[in-house]
Amino acid sequence: MQLPVSQYYELLQKKQEKLTALLRPFNAPPLQVFDSPTRHYRMRAEFRIWHEQDDFYHIMFDQATKQRYRVDTFPIASRLINQMMQSLLPLLKQQEILHKKLFQIDYLSTLSHKIIVSLLYHKPLSEEWERAAKTLKILLEEQGFEVQIIGRASKQKICLNQDYVDEVLPVAGRNYVYRQVENSFTQPNAVVNCKMLEWALGCTAGSEGDLLELYCGNGNFSIALAQNFRKVLATEIAKPSVVAAQFNIAENGVDNLQIIRMSAEEFTQAMNGVRSFNRLKGIDLTAYECNTIFVDPPRAGLDPDTVKLVQNYDRILYISCNPHTLCDNLQELSKTHRIEKAALFDQFPYTDHMESGVWLIRK
Repeated sequence: MQLPVSQYYELLQKKQEKLTALLRPFNAPPLQVFDSPTRHYRMRAEFRIWHEQDDFYHIMFDQATKQRYRVDTFPIASRLINQMMQSLLPLLKQQEILHKKLFQIDYLSTLSHKIIVSLLYHKPLSEEWERAAKTLKILLEEQGFEVQIIGRASKQKICLNQDYVDEVLPVAGRNYVYRQVENSFTQPNAVVNCKMLEWALGCTAGSEGDLLELYCGNGNFSIALAQNFRKVLATEIAKPSVVAAQFNIAENGVDNLQIIRMSAEEFTQAMNGVRSFNRLKGIDLTAYECNTIFVDPPRAGLDPDTVKLVQNYDRILYISCNPHTLCDNLQELSKTHRIEKAALFDQFPYTDHMESGVWLIRK
């Protein structure tokens, strides 16, 4: 697989022009543009496994033609994933129990040189499989990999030894530890994620009062941003992410951040007095003086009720994975707020995908 590396900055310039045009109706200032490494930038990768007589190999599907193609190296993915791809398959081929009915392999790697390999099967996993997987783990460790092996089948999940890795991200001169759980959301481009965190820190520098964050995941943003605020209140609905966030809070020595397990929509209902929630018992929302809100919503953007909630805050930090739904939300947000800063983060080079950020201040 070849990447058009020589065209990278030309393609990034086109994204910059496109996002600039989308934000023009909202009087956005010139974009700050944060580029990506041109190779080995993606920390996660998933491959189907194609069996052909006595052989098998990684494949992917062409999005346009839907045709499968063989993948022996994957320059989009981290060097660690590529090294593991080369080492893993020959070892799997040595034991039929490990490759029979194997249909997918997922990789989750880190800048801290740790990796999870998830093996997905169309068969129940037996004690014999587990013994073979333990041997596989030992052989990979002898090659220098710090690896966790996970076997998945219908209603089965076997972890050797755990289903998470601890990432270390350098941000603004400090290292942050983030527990990343298999099958849970993490930012795919670690280098660009560090740049996003530094941009967010710069926007909120010198803030007064408290921060509310919706959709906090494993605490990726809130843990770094906590230093800029008196207190931080964050919400997240996915239980594995909440558990990881609690670990990350303790591991990074953050003492002014509290996470509530609820969706943004539920929190909006609680704040508007529409519903009461047992999960909020013992939490005094009146103790928070949140005049800044941070949102990083899914591709659909913010729902209308949450947009109204967000408008109650003097400062809004909005990270978006879909500039079109961001602009839909800005139609309403720009009635009360102006864009102070805007940024393009190239999380996904060589694609049309644009990750963006806006820092909004009340008019």
